[in-house]
Formats: sequence, C-alpha cells, structure tokens
Amino acid sequence: MNPEHPGAEQRGTVHGQIVERHAIAGPDGAARGAGTTAAVPAPFHEATDELTRFMMVYKFGLAEIRTKIDILAEELAHRGTGNPIEHVNPRLKSAASIAAKARRIECPLTFDDLRARIRDIAGIRIVCSFVSDVYTVADMLTRQPDVNPVQTKDYIAKPKDNGYRSLHLIVEIPVFLSDQVVAVPVEVQLRTVAMDFWASLEHKIYYKHNPDIPPALRDELAAAAEDAARLDKRMERLHQEIHGPRR
Repeated sequence: MNPEHPGAEQRGTVHGQIVERHAIAGPDGAARGAGTTAAVPAPFHEATDELTRFMMVYKFGLAEIRTKIDILAEELAHRGTGNPIEHVNPRLKSAASIAAKARRIECPLTFDDLRARIRDIAGIRIVCSFVSDVYTVADMLTRQPDVNPVQTKDYIAKPKDNGYRSLHLIVEIPVFLSDQVVAVPVEVQLRTVAMDFWASLEHKIYYKHNPDIPPALRDELAAAAEDAARLDKRMERLHQEIHGPRR
C-alpha cells in the first residue's frame, strides 16, 4: 500500500508475471487489505526493455512511412496542380491499447503472437482533398518498390453499415536495424476532408455512449454520411470544372 495514496496500485511479481493489487480503502482512508488482483503479463510492464524494443520497431516503421508521405506531399505541391494531401496524422498504439485489442480478438499476450495478429500497432491517416486524390495517393505510395501492400479494405466503394467511409491499407515497410532488416506492418487510412469530418464527429457522438444507440440516431448519422459523400462529389466536380482534372 502506498502510504501517501490510500487505494493506489501496488505491483509485485508472482510466477514471472507483474501483478497489480488494488487495495481497498475504508471511509477513513485506511487500507482494508488487497482487493482484486489482476495479473498483467511481463511484456506489458512499461519498464521492461523487451517492450521498449518491441515498440521501437513500430515507431521506426511509422517514421519511414511518414517520410515517404512527406516527400510525396512536397513534390506534389511543386507540380503546380495543387497538393492533394491536406494533412497527415500518425499514431502508435499504447501498450494498454495493444493489450485491450489482444484480449478482444483472443490473441495470446506474447510478442510473437502480437506481431503476427495485430497489424495496426503503427498507423497513419492521410486526409486528401477529393475522392480521386485518395486513390491517387494510395497508388503512388504502394507502387514504391520497398512498400509491400498486404491488405486493402475499401470502405469508400463499400461503406460500412453506419456510413463510415475510408480506404484502409496494411503495408509492410522495411526497417534497417543494426543487425537485421524488419518488415514492419503499418495501417494507412486515406480519406477526404468530408469523410474525416464525419468520422471525427461520429466518434465524439458515440464516445462513452451506452452501447444501445437509439436506431433513430444511427439512421441520422448514416444519413449525414450520405450528405458528406454527396458534398465530396459536388466539390470535386466544381474543382474539375474550374481547374480541370489533376495531372
């Protein structure tokens, strides 16, 4: 028990696993003994060197793909036809998020299993101006000889039931370490500004909401996604009428 913080977590080691004990504090703030005990596998204890090495590879893979996208964006901006990339948002899952997904998909909490089954530890979102730009940028990226496309899920051609639209790719990018080359999977999401607007606000509306979302709300959000899709088409048509298609 932490004497300065009644009820705070304690950690110990049992059979090679990090164990967190949550002491129960009484009304006077005094400890009432150990409550629930949750065993957290050692790979997810943030102080371990192994976890650091595991996450570092994904960090490097994300840096590699970000550099490629930045190069494309700068080159395209100087073509004279406008940069189709509006902004880029990289992200790396936390250890807690990885553990939560592993439990959700019933993946054993070993580094080998996590590498094999969780392919979106590193991810990057590319927001483009128009729908055609999404496919153009995706093609430019995946045609590079050291980018290996592994999986494509086109939620623009076939939106999810809730109206979500985006192009999802899993690509592998080589990371050159001191003693080996590692093919690191990175999830690349490409979407338009309108798609990003809808997805961001839809997430805020649903965040921490009761799982039983009223059907009327689901229908209205799906209708809003259709409105955003129509706006995408209209804005791209107007752009092409004024500037012609991008070259």
